[in-house]
Amino acid sequence: MDPFQLKYGDTTIPVDLSAAKSVRVLQGTPPQEIEDLPNAFLHAVEDECIESRPLRELIGAEDEVTIVISDITRYWMRQDKICDLLVAYLMDTIGLLAEQIIILVALGTHRPMTEEELEKLAGSRVYHTVRVVNHDCEAPDLKYLGLTSRGTQVFVNPLVCDRKVILIGGTVHHLMSGFGGGRKSILPGVSAKSTIVQNHLMCLDPLEPHSHELIGMRKLKDNPVHEDMIEAAQFVDPVFGINIITGASGGHSRLVCGNWKAAWEESCRLVDRYFGVPIREKADTVVVSCGGFPKDMNLYQGVKSLLNASQCLKDGGTMIFLARCEEGGGAPDFFDWIRSLQSGTLDRDLRENFTIAGYIFYASCEAIRRSRVLMLTELPADTLRDMQLRGFSSMEELMSHVDLTGRTVYVMPMGGNTVPYLSEE
Repeated sequence: MDPFQLKYGDTTIPVDLSAAKSVRVLQGTPPQEIEDLPNAFLHAVEDECIESRPLRELIGAEDEVTIVISDITRYWMRQDKICDLLVAYLMDTIGLLAEQIIILVALGTHRPMTEEELEKLAGSRVYHTVRVVNHDCEAPDLKYLGLTSRGTQVFVNPLVCDRKVILIGGTVHHLMSGFGGGRKSILPGVSAKSTIVQNHLMCLDPLEPHSHELIGMRKLKDNPVHEDMIEAAQFVDPVFGINIITGASGGHSRLVCGNWKAAWEESCRLVDRYFGVPIREKADTVVVSCGGFPKDMNLYQGVKSLLNASQCLKDGGTMIFLARCEEGGGAPDFFDWIRSLQSGTLDRDLRENFTIAGYIFYASCEAIRRSRVLMLTELPADTLRDMQLRGFSSMEELMSHVDLTGRTVYVMPMGGNTVPYLSEE
């Protein structure tokens, strides 16, 4: 068996697995990318709508419209191309004037976008035609819409009230809410910070110091975070949803449009078909690469692959994790939680001051504790020790601590885009 060539930063690393009992590569099957995007968009909003009338029948020339898009951290979905087509459609086909359209960036608790970033997100032509504004989760004029069945007080941006709301988002697997996109454009996207915190705290078990067992990637049924988000979005009742699925190189592969909830649910099924990989049993050893730069530029990005790989690794098994992390730990809001880990107060501190990055750190520590993780990285070993990650600067040294004899092995060349799951079929 020839060594596997796995991406690491801007290079590749050979990994010899010839001593293993069996080796299986786990990788998704992304769809082909759209060649004629304007034509695909037109069909998606007119002829292929899911549980919805065509967009032109839902919006009249007298309506005021708010288009909700994601911030720069989701730029990979290239919403600018969809915004350009959508605004042109609203103006040229339906007859809206520019002043009737506003694009609202769903920041959640993220920082405001700069004017340059707003232009990049919406596209230059759109930016110079209609208003493009940031959501502010602490603004004084947020509007109260009601209480969810789980007790979340839903405050939202007034621009999604008393207007026709269209959601644009990319659908992906998501650690907390099962899948991203769709209803997340409302909560957390354009909600108050207090609303977001109430919702996100449901990631944690209400009584015990660990994650809630019903949350996680692919999990929608009875997931309290997801179901609470759905209820919040129902208060807004968007008129239409445009869900983007990207291909292997980041281009648009599918536009799934229609009813904001039904079309998004269909996009989730498609994403799971493309990027979910069924397995019959977990492996003794998993070798996972993030897929190289920029997916392993820092630990905050890299742990997405670690979390995916942990889903197909036996408890007590060995994970060989390739993440160069040339930029270090990443966002301070992620790696700074190591201080709470060192003091033994991580669970308490996260409940008192919940952040998404903090929860990703928390979930990563949970996954690491269930196995032995050997990491090829440029991060100093001392930096990783408190997380129980063993860091190595060479693959030869790392592999000297691994015995593959008689072991079953899964290899994940693109760990960040591959979600294994146990299947009885």
